[in-house]
Amino acid sequence: MALFIISPRLPYGLVCGLLLFPIAQPAAAQKYRTAAGLRSGGGSYGLTVQQLVLPKTTIEGLGMLAERERSATLLAERHFGILGPSLNYYFGAGGHFGTHKDDGNFWGFDGMIGAEYKIPFARIVLAFDFKPTIEFHSADWNRFPTAFSVRYIILKQKNTGIFQGVFDKIKGK
Repeated sequence: MALFIISPRLPYGLVCGLLLFPIAQPAAAQKYRTAAGLRSGGGSYGLTVQQLVLPKTTIEGLGMLAERERSATLLAERHFGILGPSLNYYFGAGGHFGTHKDDGNFWGFDGMIGAEYKIPFARIVLAFDFKPTIEFHSADWNRFPTAFSVRYIILKQKNTGIFQGVFDKIKGK
């Protein structure tokens, strides 16, 4: 932005953005097929499981516990790479249902936007997200929680690309 202010005739930000655009959207948006782990945030904690169902698209299930409630959420999420397949951002939507000790059963709709990082040479994915909800039959009609997740990669994504199969003979396959 400062470069644009110095020389308004040449929008450097736009030029740099166009040059980096191919890097920001690689062919593979993530490096795993199935991952499961722990999630904490918004006054609750629980389990998270992600399963790749289409290229760049996952289904995520959440089982969450709070002091006075329990809930289950199912989300469909679309992943996009940022400067390579280890760092992704994603967004999606879904629904949830649960039970509250004071209000009884509730249900609602969820949105999701977040970022995740696959640690190189490890089977760990770290994620941070924002998941706004609309609630029905609950004292809270909406919520805006953020959460942090740590997932273990159960099934890795198959390697694809120029060097696929080049080293298979060395590994004995």
